[in-house]
Amino acid sequence: MSNQQKTYIRFSLAQRIEHFVLILSFTTLALTGIPQKFSQAGISEFIIAALGGINTVRIIHRIAATLFGLEAIYHVFVVGYKLIVLRLEASMLPGIKDGKDVIDFFLYNIGVKKQAPKMPRYNFMEKMEYWAMIWGLVLMGLTGFMLWNPIATTKILPGVFIPTAKVAHGWEAVLAVLAILIWHFYNVHIKHWNWAMFKGYMTHEQMEEEHGEELEKIQAGETRQLPPPEVIQKRARIYVPVAAIVSLALAALLIRFLTFEETAIETIPPAEENVTIFEPQTPTPLPTIQAAATAAPDSSAAANSWNGEIGILFKNKCVTCHGTLGGLSLASYADIMKGGSSGATILPGDAAGSPLVVLQEAGGHPGTFSPEELEIIKTWIAAGAPEK
Repeated sequence: MSNQQKTYIRFSLAQRIEHFVLILSFTTLALTGIPQKFSQAGISEFIIAALGGINTVRIIHRIAATLFGLEAIYHVFVVGYKLIVLRLEASMLPGIKDGKDVIDFFLYNIGVKKQAPKMPRYNFMEKMEYWAMIWGLVLMGLTGFMLWNPIATTKILPGVFIPTAKVAHGWEAVLAVLAILIWHFYNVHIKHWNWAMFKGYMTHEQMEEEHGEELEKIQAGETRQLPPPEVIQKRARIYVPVAAIVSLALAALLIRFLTFEETAIETIPPAEENVTIFEPQTPTPLPTIQAAATAAPDSSAAANSWNGEIGILFKNKCVTCHGTLGGLSLASYADIMKGGSSGATILPGDAAGSPLVVLQEAGGHPGTFSPEELEIIKTWIAAGAPEK
């Protein structure tokens, strides 16, 4: 078999399934999250309606976030097994060679260098994507928890962290989607279609172009050998139970986060169609003063004076408007005798001609005296409107 026909195993079935779950959860998060951020856009309204409304969209978003979190826990478990039990190389850690590869790759693309750099098992572009995903997972997880549990968050942090978390969560989502559509799609699906994550292997030509250093090690037989089976079993007997307990604890903590409080997923029910949304306000009526608990009106000479019963009647019916709002004041004997800008209010000795009596008898005034009270006032005016 010629070199061009050779294939090299790149990813196991478990890794490909993990990648599929990642695609599923990330795509669902993007499809349900971006329309919520740009909810006024026509395409967002269409997507939200097509998925069953905003309540359904939020539930789907949270299910996808839960799946994403569970996958992250599984990934930590698997990485720990490879590093601690199998003692494989931490091939995703960036190093000095990656910095050199960045420079050499740039110089090659502008024509300064004639040959592209030979990349290791994971080149600098793949490492950047991987650690960007880890960063996004941490940021989106923290801000998502704040938005999901705002009451619990504000018991620890100031309330300003909630809108801050919303901004960070939304724009990090936009950045992640753009990174996939621009960076990942170009390098994996546009520059050339890479089937490795679907079929599990790469061709010789692809290995030469993207992982030349690893290809040379494979051809020279320098690939890392696994420890003996008995050593692996010994390490696994310690690692697997401990990692399983930690993973279950993390999963339980994640479930606890999901059910910590219900406020974030509850929404106000839509208004019924026949409910009046807006109704113009009518002018606020002037206050009606209830008569104070006083003795029954007394028409005796002692009561028929300003200091007797008349002042109390004016205080109960008139002072709220005429005395506190400016203009004509009826708060004291001097004020009522002074009158207002339109002239006298009462004419001592002339009850029928007094403007106040004429106005009251016409009716419709907010502070209206009862017929009995008006008769007392008319008697007082006819007697010369005495103060004492």
